[in-house]
Amino acid sequence: MLREVAATRYVTPLREGGSLPGIVEADDLGTYVMKFTGAGQGRKTLVAEVVAGELARRLGLRVPELVGAQLDPVIGLAEPDQEVQELLKASGGLNLGMDFLPGSIGFDPLAYEVDPVEAGRIVWFDALINNVDRSWRNPNLLVWHRDLWLIDHGATMIWHHNWPGAAAWAERPYDASDHVLADFGPDLDAAAAELAPLVTEELLTEVTALVPEEWLADEPGFAGPGELRRAYVAALLARAGVGERITIGPRTPERPSRVPGWLATELPKRSAS
Repeated sequence: MLREVAATRYVTPLREGGSLPGIVEADDLGTYVMKFTGAGQGRKTLVAEVVAGELARRLGLRVPELVGAQLDPVIGLAEPDQEVQELLKASGGLNLGMDFLPGSIGFDPLAYEVDPVEAGRIVWFDALINNVDRSWRNPNLLVWHRDLWLIDHGATMIWHHNWPGAAAWAERPYDASDHVLADFGPDLDAAAAELAPLVTEELLTEVTALVPEEWLADEPGFAGPGELRRAYVAALLARAGVGERITIGPRTPERPSRVPGWLATELPKRSAS
């Protein structure tokens, strides 16, 4: 399981879309970006954050530490913002915290050069988890101590919003034309040769075991959390050969966003922030 902390103070909201994450302080004296079960897509977004984030870490990519974050709704009583109050009241119990990286800045492809090997590893990983939210519109990369850090994986593995169609996703190609790192000549062959053999049933079982059981409960069509964990393992294992189906074409600003409808409406808000 993830290491757990308890939120002791809600500091400020991060107004980057409908999920309304917030910065909190915790009883381990750490500061975290907290994502809430009561927001937007709820616990499925948090499941995606854990599975994708911890898988990335085990593949050698940089992801801020993820923790389970206990929240007492009473923390929200002093908040002047009614929207924040309602969110905190709806999110009592276990939520997700991501280590806050002080001094980090959002990735700007015009100001930061990325090595083709690193670019290839990130693009390949995003193809594996079908990440539709690391585009030039919304990079979801931070630069901290001159290194790239991957954040915000709530919009990955979109097949888990429709499990009956999950098997079909394994063979789908991944169009990386609008990926924020597409212009850095990502070495996809090297990435596939290095990373695909690491995506084993054992590794995926280890990663899915980190998801809190309460976030997996009562999923329609599954007998329980154990069966649901195995479904995540099977879906990702089947997609490990995606390296042969990644395409990078001309970037076209006029191209409609390919993100899910529930996320597409939030991208303009993020871009304007």
